[in-house]
Amino acid sequence: MTLSHAHGEPRNPARIVVLGASGFIGRRLLEACARRGIPAVGLTSRDLDLADGAAAGALADQLRPHDVLVFLAALTPDKGRDSGTLIRNLAMARAVCEATRRTPVAQIVYASSDAVYSFATTLISEETPAAATDLYGAMHRVRELMLASETKAPLAILRLTAIYGAGDTHNSYGPNRFLRQALSEQRIALFGNGEETRDHLYVADAVALILEVVTRGSTGLLNLATGTSATFRAVAETIAACSGRPVAIAPSARHNPVTHRHFDITNLLRAFPGVRFTSLAEGLAATFAGVRADNRG
Repeated sequence: MTLSHAHGEPRNPARIVVLGASGFIGRRLLEACARRGIPAVGLTSRDLDLADGAAAGALADQLRPHDVLVFLAALTPDKGRDSGTLIRNLAMARAVCEATRRTPVAQIVYASSDAVYSFATTLISEETPAAATDLYGAMHRVRELMLASETKAPLAILRLTAIYGAGDTHNSYGPNRFLRQALSEQRIALFGNGEETRDHLYVADAVALILEVVTRGSTGLLNLATGTSATFRAVAETIAACSGRPVAIAPSARHNPVTHRHFDITNLLRAFPGVRFTSLAEGLAATFAGVRADNRG
């Protein structure tokens, strides 16, 4: 299953409803909608706790038949990796399924994760079987299945690789953590010597692709990645060069095997032939400037 479009040319929807509007991607998506004149409503956990038993009815009351629902809300691994976190995340998906049964919408776009794939597979495409190895990856896969089996709306599942950019609060291993360490400690700590390779997607590019999916009325499955992977060592060295001051890059003893992840983005390029990605060097420089400006503010 790959992505297909309902519209040959981009078409603004009547309204976008963003679940997870206060998150890293959600905030950027709402800003992009405002720039493009797309009506959008953002719902945060303060507005509506999707894990609450009454959430389905409350969400259904806020939806309209011509809405596009962008489901970004999730408790990420920094909030917990246990079964309790898993159950709350699945409760959110259940609320979305029930709400959209009560109030059908024009399209659902679900932001999943490349965590659904096993790290034993080094080259990933949409044809790669999902084989999650932790509860976070399993959660996203189960959510995908719930939405596919229980909602009637056209569904697009987007499996995002690692996203980076200014404003991310997750502090996960990689660009966002390295930037903060470079600024606060003048030292970047690596696992081993940073030999692992990963694909890193700049947040503005992720948002642009989500809007392409929305405005084309797309359905199906697509991995969101650049198709270019870099070692964590290379990421750290690029950030150190951006800092304009000495930054030590500190290897450590390795306790886990080295893993690599690369993406075949043939289907993405076929779906969106004009897509252009921000280079890692440009994205890291822009992120570094943004983080430094936030720290000064």
